[in-house]
Amino acid sequence: MKTCNLLCRRVLAFAIVAAFTAHIAVAQGQNEHWVATWATAHRAAPPVVSPVVGQTFTAAQQAQLGFNNQTIRMIAPVSIGGRRVRLQLSNAYGTTPLKLGAVHVALRAKDSAIAAGSDRALTFSGQPSFTIPPGASALSDPVDLDVPPLGELAVSVYVPEAAGPPTIHTAGLHTTYISKSGDATAQPAIEDGITTQSWYWLSNIQVLAPADASTIVAFGDSITDGARSTPDADRSWPSRLARRLAANRDTARIAIVNQGIGGNRILRDNTGPNALARFDEDVLSPAGVKWLIVLEGINDIGQGARANALPENAVTAAELIAADRQMIERAHLRGIKVMGATLTPYGGAAYSSEKGEAIRDAVNTWIRTGGAFDAVVDFEAATRDPKNPKQFRAEFDSGDHLHPSDAGYQAMADAIDLAVFGSKTVSSASTTR
Repeated sequence: MKTCNLLCRRVLAFAIVAAFTAHIAVAQGQNEHWVATWATAHRAAPPVVSPVVGQTFTAAQQAQLGFNNQTIRMIAPVSIGGRRVRLQLSNAYGTTPLKLGAVHVALRAKDSAIAAGSDRALTFSGQPSFTIPPGASALSDPVDLDVPPLGELAVSVYVPEAAGPPTIHTAGLHTTYISKSGDATAQPAIEDGITTQSWYWLSNIQVLAPADASTIVAFGDSITDGARSTPDADRSWPSRLARRLAANRDTARIAIVNQGIGGNRILRDNTGPNALARFDEDVLSPAGVKWLIVLEGINDIGQGARANALPENAVTAAELIAADRQMIERAHLRGIKVMGATLTPYGGAAYSSEKGEAIRDAVNTWIRTGGAFDAVVDFEAATRDPKNPKQFRAEFDSGDHLHPSDAGYQAMADAIDLAVFGSKTVSSASTTR
């Protein structure tokens, strides 16, 4: 065999390096995957009524009408961390193409300010700007950024032209900062402009996490969304659960994302699409989902069982149970386990009724004893008044007799047995109380 010349040795060395690099890349791919660490459920922007003479639009109304040559900086509290990050923006409810002039992600410092050195400009398919057609979404290219567990990310979106009414999550319970004009995506802070408490277009945030990391989807209505909890404080029950998961060694790599929509129903459209209609997008689509917690149905009951209910809103326990079974089966097809949550008390709420209470009791009995769920959490038992089980305990009532207080949301999160998520197998009748 002839001695290998210099060119031959260089080719051989390159091949060895390339093979080693490919081996490392494969190993990293096997040991890490993308996991959703934050998400929110969307709806179409609510219609805006023109103000009467002498009044002006509120900041929220201005935002609902659409943005034009403005930067929107949104704060997203993540659950688990990771060394790389990417995000998804949605134009699902837009009626016109959404042109993204620039999108940045950074670690949040305080208010609208970002942490020095953490700003990252994002690209979409390698391009710094991107146009999302109506009804579509766009996934950014990943960037290196050390995202800490339970940290806060600031996502800044610049829209250079009229965007029309945005795809929105109205009750974000976190301050969003909107510039008066121009591209402020790279600015350390947005000092001027207006603020709202909604999220626009931002659908989910993913981090590159170890192979054993996974996500829980909290799926429901305003009680999951965190209605009447303290704004900018992360006191919904999914946020409280995120802290418990992070503090426990066996569950520290489990994320939770909040897919609640205030006013949402299971069987009929109300605020946002009905739960069965939005199930694929909000439960099956996020990356890394292994568990689903379902807490929904109180709006169906309240709107359908009160004395002046419209005939088309009528609902029975059997219909709600059948819908729950549909969600269980659809989740199981994707290998997702489902935890059923009993419906919390609502005695004294504006739409409470004895007929509705009977339906709620029947649904809760089935959730506890029907054996359809992979696990059960008894939110009713955790929050009800022992002297009057139809109502919240006084300290767990936010005041409207429908939504929990901060303490009530904490009690709900504390009622969940974390061992369920860490176990390899779960019996179909396991219950956490």
